[in-house]
Amino acid sequence: MIEDIELRKILDSRGNATVEAEVYTDVATGRFSCASGASTGEHEVVSFAGSVDKSIEHVDKEKLIGLSVFDQKGFDAKLHEIDGTENFSFIGGNVATALSIACARCAANTLSVPLYLYLGGRFATSLPLPLGNVLGGGKHAVGGTDIQEYLAISTAPRFIDRAFGNAAVHKKVKELLQKRFPEEAIGKGDEGAWVAKLSNEEALQMVKEACDSVSDSMGFSIRAGLDFAASELFDGTHYRYKEKKRTKEEQISFVAELVDKYGLYYVEDPLEEEDFDGFAQLTAQVGGKALICGDDLFVTNRARVVKGIELKAANCVLIKPNQVGTLSDTADTVDLARKNGYSTVVSHRSGETEDSTIAHLAIAFSSTGIKCGAVGGERIAKLNELIRLEEEL
Repeated sequence: MIEDIELRKILDSRGNATVEAEVYTDVATGRFSCASGASTGEHEVVSFAGSVDKSIEHVDKEKLIGLSVFDQKGFDAKLHEIDGTENFSFIGGNVATALSIACARCAANTLSVPLYLYLGGRFATSLPLPLGNVLGGGKHAVGGTDIQEYLAISTAPRFIDRAFGNAAVHKKVKELLQKRFPEEAIGKGDEGAWVAKLSNEEALQMVKEACDSVSDSMGFSIRAGLDFAASELFDGTHYRYKEKKRTKEEQISFVAELVDKYGLYYVEDPLEEEDFDGFAQLTAQVGGKALICGDDLFVTNRARVVKGIELKAANCVLIKPNQVGTLSDTADTVDLARKNGYSTVVSHRSGETEDSTIAHLAIAFSSTGIKCGAVGGERIAKLNELIRLEEEL
Protein backbone atom coordinates (compact mmCIF):
# COMPACT_ATOMS: atom_id res chain seq x y z
CA MET A 1 0.00 0.00 0.00
CA ILE A 2 1.29 3.47 -0.91
CA GLU A 3 2.05 5.47 2.23
CA ASP A 4 3.55 8.65 0.77
CA ILE A 5 4.44 10.40 -2.49
CA GLU A 6 7.03 13.10 -3.19
CA LEU A 7 7.31 15.25 -6.31
CA ARG A 8 10.26 17.56 -6.87
CA LYS A 9 11.60 19.85 -9.58
CA ILE A 10 15.02 18.83 -10.89
CA LEU A 11 17.37 19.68 -13.78
CA ASP A 12 17.48 17.88 -17.10
CA SER A 13 20.57 17.63 -19.30
CA ARG A 14 19.80 20.95 -21.01
CA GLY A 15 19.54 22.75 -17.69
CA ASN A 16 15.76 22.98 -17.95
CA ALA A 17 13.31 22.02 -15.24
CA THR A 18 11.71 18.59 -15.16
CA VAL A 19 10.09 16.43 -12.50
CA GLU A 20 11.10 13.52 -10.30
CA ALA A 21 8.64 11.35 -8.37
CA GLU A 22 9.12 9.04 -5.40
CA VAL A 23 6.51 6.54 -4.25
CA TYR A 24 6.82 4.97 -0.77
CA THR A 25 5.42 1.85 0.85
CA ASP A 26 6.27 0.73 4.38
CA VAL A 27 9.10 -1.44 3.03
CA ALA A 28 10.38 0.20 -0.16
CA THR A 29 10.52 3.27 -2.36
CA GLY A 30 10.54 3.81 -6.12
CA ARG A 31 11.94 6.81 -7.98
CA PHE A 32 11.74 8.02 -11.57
CA SER A 33 12.76 11.30 -13.19
CA CYS A 34 11.15 12.26 -16.48
CA ALA A 35 12.98 13.56 -19.53
CA SER A 36 11.71 16.17 -22.02
CA GLY A 37 11.98 16.42 -25.79
CA ALA A 38 12.81 19.35 -28.07
CA SER A 39 11.35 17.83 -31.23
CA THR A 40 7.87 16.83 -30.12
CA GLY A 41 4.91 15.43 -32.00
CA GLU A 42 1.69 17.40 -32.24
CA HIS A 43 -0.28 14.51 -30.76
CA GLU A 44 1.86 13.98 -27.66
CA VAL A 45 0.27 14.71 -24.30
CA VAL A 46 1.14 18.07 -22.73
CA SER A 47 4.46 17.87 -20.86
CA PHE A 48 3.60 20.36 -18.13
CA ALA A 49 0.60 22.48 -17.24
CA GLY A 50 2.41 25.76 -17.91
CA SER A 51 5.31 24.99 -15.57
CA VAL A 52 6.76 22.18 -13.49
CA ASP A 53 5.74 23.92 -10.26
CA LYS A 54 2.14 24.40 -11.37
CA SER A 55 1.90 20.78 -12.54
CA ILE A 56 3.15 19.51 -9.20
CA GLU A 57 0.66 21.71 -7.36
CA HIS A 58 -2.21 20.22 -9.39
CA VAL A 59 -1.55 16.64 -8.24
CA ASP A 60 -3.94 15.49 -5.50
CA LYS A 61 -1.56 13.03 -3.84
CA GLU A 62 -4.19 11.97 -1.28
CA LYS A 63 -6.08 10.21 -4.06
CA LEU A 64 -3.02 8.05 -4.74
CA ILE A 65 -2.05 7.28 -1.15
CA GLY A 66 -3.58 4.00 -0.03
CA LEU A 67 -3.52 2.41 -3.48
CA SER A 68 -1.60 -0.82 -4.05
CA VAL A 69 1.73 -0.43 -5.87
CA PHE A 70 1.00 -3.80 -7.50
CA ASP A 71 -2.15 -2.49 -9.20
CA GLN A 72 -0.41 -0.59 -11.99
CA LYS A 73 -3.51 -0.23 -14.15
CA GLY A 74 -5.53 1.02 -11.18
CA PHE A 75 -2.83 3.52 -10.25
CA ASP A 76 -2.61 4.79 -13.82
CA ALA A 77 -6.40 5.01 -14.12
CA LYS A 78 -6.40 7.18 -10.99
CA LEU A 79 -3.82 9.48 -12.64
CA HIS A 80 -6.19 9.92 -15.58
CA GLU A 81 -9.02 10.62 -13.14
CA ILE A 82 -7.03 13.21 -11.20
CA ASP A 83 -6.02 14.94 -14.43
CA GLY A 84 -9.47 14.87 -16.00
CA THR A 85 -8.35 15.81 -19.52
CA GLU A 86 -7.61 13.81 -22.65
CA ASN A 87 -4.01 15.01 -22.96
CA PHE A 88 -2.81 15.41 -19.35
CA SER A 89 -2.99 19.19 -19.65
CA PHE A 90 -3.93 19.61 -15.96
CA ILE A 91 -1.13 17.72 -14.17
CA GLY A 92 1.16 17.35 -17.18
CA GLY A 93 2.21 14.18 -18.97
CA ASN A 94 5.71 14.30 -17.50
CA VAL A 95 4.35 14.38 -13.96
CA ALA A 96 1.96 11.52 -14.73
CA THR A 97 4.77 9.48 -16.29
CA ALA A 98 7.09 10.13 -13.34
CA LEU A 99 4.44 8.97 -10.89
CA SER A 100 3.42 5.96 -12.97
CA ILE A 101 6.92 4.57 -13.41
CA ALA A 102 7.89 5.42 -9.81
CA CYS A 103 4.94 3.24 -8.74
CA ALA A 104 6.24 0.33 -10.84
CA ARG A 105 9.75 0.80 -9.46
CA CYS A 106 8.38 0.78 -5.92
CA ALA A 107 6.51 -2.45 -6.63
CA ALA A 108 9.66 -4.08 -8.01
CA ASN A 109 11.71 -2.87 -5.04
CA THR A 110 9.07 -4.14 -2.64
CA LEU A 111 9.57 -7.61 -4.13
CA SER A 112 13.36 -7.11 -4.33
CA VAL A 113 13.44 -7.86 -8.07
CA PRO A 114 14.80 -5.74 -10.95
CA LEU A 115 12.25 -3.67 -12.84
CA TYR A 116 12.70 -5.53 -16.14
CA LEU A 117 11.87 -8.83 -14.42
CA TYR A 118 8.87 -7.37 -12.58
CA LEU A 119 7.42 -5.95 -15.82
CA GLY A 120 8.56 -8.52 -18.38
CA GLY A 121 8.77 -11.80 -16.50
CA ARG A 122 11.29 -14.58 -16.82
CA PHE A 123 11.14 -14.66 -20.60
CA ALA A 124 12.28 -11.03 -21.00
CA THR A 125 15.92 -11.88 -21.65
CA SER A 126 16.91 -10.25 -24.96
CA LEU A 127 19.01 -7.10 -24.96
CA PRO A 128 18.26 -4.31 -27.45
CA LEU A 129 20.48 -2.95 -30.17
CA PRO A 130 21.72 0.49 -29.08
CA LEU A 131 21.06 3.34 -31.50
CA GLY A 132 23.74 5.97 -30.85
CA ASN A 133 23.47 9.54 -32.13
CA VAL A 134 26.93 10.44 -33.46
CA LEU A 135 26.33 13.43 -35.76
CA GLY A 136 23.41 15.73 -36.28
CA GLY A 137 21.51 18.95 -36.39
CA GLY A 138 17.84 19.91 -36.59
CA LYS A 139 16.35 21.07 -33.30
CA HIS A 140 19.07 19.24 -31.37
CA ALA A 141 21.97 21.26 -32.76
CA VAL A 142 21.65 24.68 -34.41
CA GLY A 143 24.06 25.11 -37.32
CA GLY A 144 24.29 21.41 -38.12
CA THR A 145 22.57 19.32 -40.76
CA ASP A 146 18.88 19.55 -41.69
CA ILE A 147 18.50 15.87 -40.79
CA GLN A 148 18.27 15.67 -37.01
CA GLU A 149 20.24 12.51 -36.18
CA TYR A 150 22.84 10.29 -37.80
CA LEU A 151 22.92 7.05 -35.85
CA ALA A 152 25.37 4.20 -35.34
CA ILE A 153 23.81 0.79 -34.69
CA SER A 154 26.20 -1.92 -33.52
CA THR A 155 24.99 -5.50 -33.96
CA ALA A 156 27.62 -7.47 -31.99
CA PRO A 157 26.39 -10.59 -30.14
CA ARG A 158 27.20 -9.04 -26.73
CA PHE A 159 25.66 -5.77 -25.58
CA ILE A 160 28.91 -4.52 -24.05
CA ASP A 161 30.55 -4.73 -27.48
CA ARG A 162 27.59 -2.93 -29.06
CA ALA A 163 27.94 -0.05 -26.61
CA PHE A 164 31.68 0.26 -27.13
CA GLY A 165 31.22 -0.07 -30.89
CA ASN A 166 28.90 2.93 -31.01
CA ALA A 167 31.29 4.92 -28.79
CA ALA A 168 34.13 4.07 -31.17
CA VAL A 169 32.10 5.34 -34.14
CA HIS A 170 31.50 8.58 -32.21
CA LYS A 171 35.27 8.95 -31.76
CA LYS A 172 35.94 8.11 -35.40
CA VAL A 173 33.47 10.77 -36.57
CA LYS A 174 35.35 13.34 -34.45
CA GLU A 175 38.62 12.24 -36.06
CA LEU A 176 37.14 12.59 -39.56
CA LEU A 177 35.69 16.01 -38.72
CA GLN A 178 39.03 17.26 -37.40
CA LYS A 179 40.68 16.21 -40.65
CA ARG A 180 37.96 17.91 -42.68
CA PHE A 181 37.92 21.11 -40.57
CA PRO A 182 41.43 21.36 -39.05
CA GLU A 183 41.09 25.02 -38.05
CA GLU A 184 37.54 24.94 -36.70
CA ALA A 185 36.08 24.07 -33.31
CA ILE A 186 33.86 20.99 -33.42
CA GLY A 187 30.80 21.23 -31.18
CA LYS A 188 28.18 18.85 -29.81
CA GLY A 189 24.38 18.90 -29.79
CA ASP A 190 21.95 18.15 -26.99
CA GLU A 191 22.50 14.38 -27.18
CA GLY A 192 26.28 14.49 -27.44
CA ALA A 193 26.37 14.09 -31.22
CA TRP A 194 28.94 16.08 -33.18
CA VAL A 195 27.83 19.19 -35.10
CA ALA A 196 29.51 20.48 -38.25
CA LYS A 197 28.71 22.46 -41.38
CA LEU A 198 28.23 19.51 -43.70
CA SER A 199 25.56 18.86 -46.28
CA ASN A 200 23.10 16.15 -45.36
CA GLU A 201 24.61 13.55 -47.65
CA GLU A 202 28.20 14.52 -46.80
CA ALA A 203 27.32 13.85 -43.17
CA LEU A 204 25.87 10.45 -44.03
CA GLN A 205 28.93 9.54 -46.07
CA MET A 206 31.13 10.42 -43.09
CA VAL A 207 29.06 8.37 -40.63
CA LYS A 208 29.00 5.41 -43.05
CA GLU A 209 32.81 5.64 -43.38
CA ALA A 210 33.16 5.72 -39.58
CA CYS A 211 30.81 2.73 -39.17
CA ASP A 212 32.69 0.71 -41.79
CA SER A 213 36.08 1.56 -40.29
CA VAL A 214 35.06 0.55 -36.77
CA SER A 215 33.28 -2.55 -38.07
CA ASP A 216 36.50 -3.70 -39.69
CA SER A 217 38.60 -3.08 -36.58
CA MET A 218 36.14 -4.57 -34.06
CA GLY A 219 34.98 -7.53 -36.12
CA PHE A 220 31.21 -7.03 -36.15
CA SER A 221 28.73 -5.08 -38.23
CA ILE A 222 27.88 -1.47 -37.39
CA ARG A 223 25.28 0.11 -39.63
CA ALA A 224 24.05 3.66 -40.07
CA GLY A 225 20.58 5.03 -39.40
CA LEU A 226 18.79 8.37 -39.68
CA ASP A 227 16.17 10.33 -37.78
CA PHE A 228 14.85 12.92 -40.22
CA ALA A 229 12.38 14.55 -37.79
CA ALA A 230 10.65 15.41 -41.07
CA SER A 231 7.75 17.30 -39.49
CA GLU A 232 10.31 20.00 -38.66
CA LEU A 233 11.27 20.19 -42.36
CA PHE A 234 7.72 20.23 -43.74
CA ASP A 235 6.19 23.61 -44.60
CA GLY A 236 2.76 22.29 -45.56
CA THR A 237 3.59 21.42 -49.15
CA HIS A 238 7.32 20.70 -49.35
CA TYR A 239 10.22 19.38 -47.29
CA ARG A 240 12.68 22.27 -47.09
CA TYR A 241 16.38 21.47 -46.96
CA LYS A 242 19.17 24.03 -47.22
CA GLU A 243 20.14 22.80 -50.67
CA LYS A 244 16.63 22.30 -52.12
CA LYS A 245 12.98 21.60 -51.37
CA ARG A 246 11.27 18.30 -52.07
CA THR A 247 7.68 17.26 -52.70
CA LYS A 248 6.24 14.27 -50.87
CA GLU A 249 7.03 12.01 -53.81
CA GLU A 250 10.57 13.37 -54.06
CA GLN A 251 11.06 12.88 -50.32
CA ILE A 252 9.98 9.23 -50.54
CA SER A 253 12.38 8.66 -53.45
CA PHE A 254 15.19 10.48 -51.64
CA VAL A 255 14.82 8.35 -48.50
CA ALA A 256 14.53 5.10 -50.47
CA GLU A 257 17.71 5.96 -52.39
CA LEU A 258 19.59 6.61 -49.15
CA VAL A 259 18.45 3.25 -47.73
CA ASP A 260 19.75 1.46 -50.81
CA LYS A 261 22.94 3.48 -51.29
CA TYR A 262 24.12 3.44 -47.67
CA GLY A 263 22.56 0.20 -46.45
CA LEU A 264 20.63 2.00 -43.72
CA TYR A 265 19.37 -0.18 -40.89
CA TYR A 266 16.90 2.34 -39.48
CA VAL A 267 14.97 5.40 -40.68
CA GLU A 268 12.87 7.41 -38.24
CA ASP A 269 10.21 9.99 -39.15
CA PRO A 270 11.18 10.27 -42.83
CA LEU A 271 7.85 11.99 -43.55
CA GLU A 272 5.68 14.46 -41.65
CA GLU A 273 3.50 13.27 -38.78
CA GLU A 274 0.15 13.11 -40.60
CA ASP A 275 1.36 11.34 -43.73
CA PHE A 276 0.33 7.75 -43.03
CA ASP A 277 -0.02 7.16 -46.77
CA GLY A 278 3.54 8.34 -47.45
CA PHE A 279 4.87 6.09 -44.69
CA ALA A 280 2.97 3.19 -46.26
CA GLN A 281 4.47 3.89 -49.69
CA LEU A 282 7.99 4.08 -48.30
CA THR A 283 7.51 0.93 -46.20
CA ALA A 284 6.30 -0.95 -49.26
CA GLN A 285 9.45 0.08 -51.11
CA VAL A 286 12.17 -0.47 -48.50
CA GLY A 287 10.50 -1.95 -45.41
CA GLY A 288 12.12 -5.30 -46.15
CA LYS A 289 15.57 -3.72 -45.95
CA ALA A 290 15.27 -1.26 -43.05
CA LEU A 291 13.21 -0.41 -40.02
CA ILE A 292 10.88 2.46 -40.95
CA CYS A 293 10.06 3.92 -37.56
CA GLY A 294 7.28 6.29 -36.56
CA ASP A 295 7.90 8.68 -33.68
CA ASP A 296 5.88 11.83 -34.35
CA LEU A 297 3.64 9.64 -36.52
CA PHE A 298 2.62 7.39 -33.61
CA VAL A 299 3.66 9.26 -30.40
CA THR A 300 3.33 5.94 -28.51
CA ASN A 301 -0.43 6.32 -28.95
CA ARG A 302 -2.40 3.11 -29.38
CA ALA A 303 -5.07 4.63 -31.62
CA ARG A 304 -2.47 6.03 -34.00
CA VAL A 305 -0.66 2.69 -34.12
CA VAL A 306 -3.99 1.03 -34.98
CA LYS A 307 -4.27 3.40 -37.96
CA GLY A 308 -0.70 2.67 -38.98
CA ILE A 309 -1.33 -1.07 -38.90
CA GLU A 310 -4.49 -0.71 -40.99
CA LEU A 311 -2.62 1.30 -43.65
CA LYS A 312 0.65 -0.69 -43.38
CA ALA A 313 2.45 2.53 -42.52
CA ALA A 314 5.94 1.93 -41.05
CA ASN A 315 7.14 -1.32 -39.49
CA CYS A 316 8.51 0.02 -36.21
CA VAL A 317 7.16 2.16 -33.36
CA LEU A 318 9.31 4.46 -31.23
CA ILE A 319 8.34 4.15 -27.57
CA LYS A 320 8.50 7.17 -25.27
CA PRO A 321 6.36 6.78 -22.13
CA ASN A 322 5.95 10.51 -21.54
CA GLN A 323 4.28 10.86 -24.94
CA VAL A 324 1.20 9.14 -23.47
CA GLY A 325 1.66 9.73 -19.75
CA THR A 326 1.47 6.31 -18.07
CA LEU A 327 3.25 2.99 -18.09
CA SER A 328 -0.04 1.14 -18.70
CA ASP A 329 -0.79 3.17 -21.83
CA THR A 330 2.78 2.60 -23.02
CA ALA A 331 2.56 -1.16 -22.46
CA ASP A 332 -0.76 -1.33 -24.33
CA THR A 333 0.85 0.33 -27.35
CA VAL A 334 3.88 -1.99 -27.22
CA ASP A 335 1.64 -5.06 -26.96
CA LEU A 336 -0.43 -3.96 -29.96
CA ALA A 337 2.68 -3.28 -32.05
CA ARG A 338 4.29 -6.62 -31.24
CA LYS A 339 1.12 -8.63 -31.94
CA ASN A 340 0.97 -7.04 -35.40
CA GLY A 341 4.58 -7.66 -36.35
CA TYR A 342 5.90 -4.17 -35.67
CA SER A 343 9.29 -3.74 -34.01
CA THR A 344 9.64 -1.33 -31.10
CA VAL A 345 12.50 0.94 -30.07
CA VAL A 346 12.45 2.45 -26.57
CA SER A 347 13.82 5.97 -26.65
CA HIS A 348 15.40 8.66 -24.51
CA ARG A 349 14.57 12.35 -25.02
CA SER A 350 16.97 15.11 -25.97
CA GLY A 351 16.56 16.69 -22.53
CA GLU A 352 17.49 13.67 -20.39
CA THR A 353 18.16 12.81 -16.77
CA GLU A 354 20.55 10.30 -15.19
CA ASP A 355 17.67 7.85 -14.70
CA SER A 356 18.35 4.43 -16.26
CA THR A 357 14.78 3.07 -16.28
CA ILE A 358 14.38 2.90 -20.07
CA ALA A 359 17.12 0.25 -20.09
CA HIS A 360 14.78 -1.96 -18.07
CA LEU A 361 11.79 -1.07 -20.25
CA ALA A 362 13.67 -2.09 -23.41
CA ILE A 363 14.28 -5.56 -21.96
CA ALA A 364 10.80 -5.89 -20.44
CA PHE A 365 9.19 -4.98 -23.78
CA SER A 366 11.59 -7.23 -25.77
CA SER A 367 12.33 -4.20 -27.92
CA THR A 368 14.53 -4.44 -30.99
CA GLY A 369 16.45 -1.33 -30.02
CA ILE A 370 17.05 1.44 -27.54
CA LYS A 371 17.83 5.02 -28.52
CA CYS A 372 19.91 6.42 -25.70
CA GLY A 373 22.88 8.20 -27.28
CA ALA A 374 26.48 7.06 -27.60
CA VAL A 375 28.30 9.22 -25.04
CA GLY A 376 27.52 11.65 -22.20
CA GLY A 377 26.67 10.99 -18.56
CA GLU A 378 22.90 10.94 -18.88
CA ARG A 379 23.23 8.75 -22.00
CA ILE A 380 25.76 6.21 -20.74
CA ALA A 381 23.66 5.79 -17.58
CA LYS A 382 21.36 3.69 -19.76
CA LEU A 383 24.17 1.91 -21.61
CA ASN A 384 26.05 1.04 -18.43
CA GLU A 385 22.87 -0.26 -16.83
CA LEU A 386 22.36 -2.57 -19.80
CA ILE A 387 25.96 -3.78 -19.47
CA ARG A 388 25.19 -4.68 -15.84
CA LEU A 389 21.91 -6.33 -16.79
CA GLU A 390 23.64 -8.39 -19.46
CA GLU A 391 25.82 -9.91 -16.73
CA GLU A 392 22.70 -10.67 -14.70
CA LEU A 393 20.85 -12.20 -17.61
